[in-house]
Order: sequence, then structure tokens, then C-alpha cells
Amino acid sequence: MDNNSMIDSLRGKYTTELFSIDESSDILTITVNKSCIKELVRWLKDEIGFGFLTDLCGIHIPGQTLELGVVYHLHNLPENKRIRIKTFTTKDNPKMSSITEIFSSANWMERETFDFYGIKFVGHPNLIRILNVEYLDYFPMRKEYPLEDATRSDKDDRFFGR
Repeated sequence: MDNNSMIDSLRGKYTTELFSIDESSDILTITVNKSCIKELVRWLKDEIGFGFLTDLCGIHIPGQTLELGVVYHLHNLPENKRIRIKTFTTKDNPKMSSITEIFSSANWMERETFDFYGIKFVGHPNLIRILNVEYLDYFPMRKEYPLEDATRSDKDDRFFGR
């Protein structure tokens, strides 16, 4: 299936949930509402042939209404086609549907995303921290801290173009 056929199928099936489509890079990228992510991934696997979950990771884009996101990369091995799916949620209610029943490999990836970004995957069989200590009270990959230490006195801004 080529990109045009895929886009037509997506627009026909997900009329209101499909926010954007980007073909500018070497991979088809779509942004969808988080409410349809599980159904979309199942449809892509069962009907279109994207049978391999390459990656699932979190992102944090501060300053937006929907700050936290999850990016899924799926691969159709027989046709050598890839697709990237993005979906976003608020920082106040960071919940997504788990896709572990569709791809068992999502188990570790969802736990890692929860561990670093605090996104809770509803329906995950064992959503606990996987790399950080369990008593950590923050999510280290969120961009919530200043990039520089304001208390440093050994740094002269003249040498950094400021």
C-alpha cells in the first residue's frame, strides 16, 4: 500500500481523530487524538500489515496545552513501509491507552516512558518504574528545570556570547 492509499484509508476511518499528516520526511507521520490510539494501532497491525512495533517513546514540549506526547513507530516488514504516530496529552492528566495486548514488546517501552515522563498507560499489566528507583518523586526527562545552574559563580557570560 502506498502513502496516498494509506492516507485515504486513514481519512476515511478516522475523520475527526486525525489531526495532521506529514509526508515531508522519509516516513509517513500522523498526529491523532489519544482516544483512538489503541484502535488505530490494532487496525494498522491487523488490516494494513504493520506487524512490528519498532519504538514507543515519550516527548515533552513545554508551553503547549498538550505538553506530553507518545510517539509510536510501526513497520510493515513485507512491504518495507514505516509509519510514525504521534499523540499528545496534558501534564495534569497524563493518561494513554496501553497497547501491550496488541504488541507485547510495548510492555518495556511503556514502562520506560512512564518512568521518565510520568505518562500512565491505562491497562498496562505492571506499570511500575523500570530504570529509576521507585521512590523518585519526579520524572527526569520532563523539561521542567532550568538548563543552567543560576548559582554558579565560576562562569563568565562574556565567553559564551551573552
